[in-house]
Amino acid sequence: MFKGKQNILLATLSYLSSVAVLLSFLYWFLKNEGFTENNFLLAGLMVLFLATGWGYIISSHLLAPKADLDANLSIIISEILHELNIPLSTIKANTTLLKKRIEDEKSLKRIGRIEASSLRLDRLYKELVYSIKKEIHPIEKEQLLLEPLLRERIETLEAFGRNKFILEVETLYIEIDRIGFEKMIDNLLMNAMKYSSKESLIQVKLTKNTLMIIDEGIGMDETELLSVYERYYQGDKRKEGEGIGLALVKAYCNEEGIDIQIISEKSVGTTIRLNFDKVVNIYKI
Repeated sequence: MFKGKQNILLATLSYLSSVAVLLSFLYWFLKNEGFTENNFLLAGLMVLFLATGWGYIISSHLLAPKADLDANLSIIISEILHELNIPLSTIKANTTLLKKRIEDEKSLKRIGRIEASSLRLDRLYKELVYSIKKEIHPIEKEQLLLEPLLRERIETLEAFGRNKFILEVETLYIEIDRIGFEKMIDNLLMNAMKYSSKESLIQVKLTKNTLMIIDEGIGMDETELLSVYERYYQGDKRKEGEGIGLALVKAYCNEEGIDIQIISEKSVGTTIRLNFDKVVNIYKI
């Protein structure tokens, strides 16, 4: 990445230098030949011709290799993702067959755990594909009904056998980048679980276009709230994770126009507020 920025900076400086030289030539020519309409047009055309040629040379020698590298990298990534999808499909197909043939309860539980893990891997695979595509071109937004999407994500997390969720959501259609939205919601729900006791409830409520995720966890003081969106920041170092979840959540909300607010009190709990006013779709499917 650093080398790529160096190349762009070098190309910019080279082009600016060439433009400065051409402008100097234009000034010299008009000063010596006199400022007339014909002289100005002649010198201007010459400057444009030389600037175009120099721009082509710079782009072909400095920027074109970067484009070729990006194209080759895109092909390699596509091939790797394809290869990753094959074992995932094999695992899912075989667990489905085994569940039909096995009646032993312990074995079924083990297969269930394998199936849950494969579903998690499949989810991570889709998120990886999404992240790569997002870097290449903009992701198209979808019109979604919020309640079933939230219920699906909550049911996935409840399968871990940890916290219980209370879902109270009004009917609301939003127009959003679906996978990015699901990643954001997963981050927030998993944080609520991670920083709460296993016995406590987590509430997910929607009123007046504002979604609230309320936990009864360890909470944060004012100092921690100031740093909460910083990359790699973790409120509790003993918890697993890299400390980038809320940084990604904030970046996604900024991109989509979702206003996010965190209200927290130490040893009481945390409330996340997501305002959807800017992504509400009044034209329902």
